Amino acid sequence: MPANKKLLILPGDGIGPEVVRETRRIIEWLERRRAITFEIEEGLVGGIALDTTGSACPDETVEAAKAADAVLFGSVGGPKWDSLPFDKRPELGILRLRKDLGLFANLRPAVVLDPLLDASALKHDLVRGLNIMIVRETTSGVYFGEPRGVTTGADGKRTGVDTQLYHEDEIARVARVAFELARQRRNKVTSVDKANVMQSGRLWRAVVGEVHKAEFADVELEHMYADNCAMQLASRPKQFDVILADNLFGDVLSDLAAALTGSLGMLPSATLGEVQPTGKRHALYEPIHGSAPDIAGKGIANPSAQILSFAMLLKISFGMEEEAVLIEQAIEKVLAGGLRTADIMAPGMARIGTSVMGEAVLRELDKLAA
Repeated sequence: MPANKKLLILPGDGIGPEVVRETRRIIEWLERRRAITFEIEEGLVGGIALDTTGSACPDETVEAAKAADAVLFGSVGGPKWDSLPFDKRPELGILRLRKDLGLFANLRPAVVLDPLLDASALKHDLVRGLNIMIVRETTSGVYFGEPRGVTTGADGKRTGVDTQLYHEDEIARVARVAFELARQRRNKVTSVDKANVMQSGRLWRAVVGEVHKAEFADVELEHMYADNCAMQLASRPKQFDVILADNLFGDVLSDLAAALTGSLGMLPSATLGEVQPTGKRHALYEPIHGSAPDIAGKGIANPSAQILSFAMLLKISFGMEEEAVLIEQAIEKVLAGGLRTADIMAPGMARIGTSVMGEAVLRELDKLAA
């Protein structure tokens, strides 16, 4: 198969380069065993980009991301850069990519695999078979709203301000993504807000309801306050199918959902832009575990979330459903065989490191493809 798909890889900081390395081995396996190749470019983002170029997301990276058919992202940040001013934070790298590429809809699946039931924070009967998709808006809300900042008054006291700001078009487009996904799943959307105390929440609830009535009346819709949703996730999580949330609530609730699955190291994500008239859609894929600087360089990070993010990339951006499913099955078979990285360790299991996990996935891929 010719290399007609452009893939930009941004390993970033912390454990990013380690887990991306194992994903590159999966890409090499696809070329070797499935005759699938990509036009691959690697770029800088985050702390390493700051050290090299002075910017957490240099213009060259943004242009390469715009030219690519998909972006595979590792992680950014670490204690080395904690003392830098806010406008020099490594995390601004991912924020700029989301903004400049118009990546407004973050898809975060929370799936409990049978081999990892013991790793979940909840009882088996509460999470067995759990499969939730959280759709988080990612280019607006309190992370981008103006005014923002810290000021010092005449009395010498500081005031911090962040603005929660949403336009109705921003709400409507991410709501459509959630409803479309629900149609492919169990046909239910739970829209999360704080309409009882926030004006932006009232608008969120109103616009989601309008989109539902006009375009997706066949999909079940319920509205839920964010704090209640957090409680329900921790007590009756299987009631949910697709959870739709703004930038802040989606950030918090997706990490809570991650605890139900057993480890952040198992969870991939995709962030999508709008479909352009040409049919192209900017998309970035990343694990949700962050840079994990406490274990960076030790060779013990779980590469599964990064590999599964690549599987999402194959499925959503490149239409390679068969190859994506092969990768997902290979990881589940490794786990069923009793191999575990430290984050998902359980009694009676064999503890392994990053590269051994990657090798184990490759072995299972060989068996599945035989």
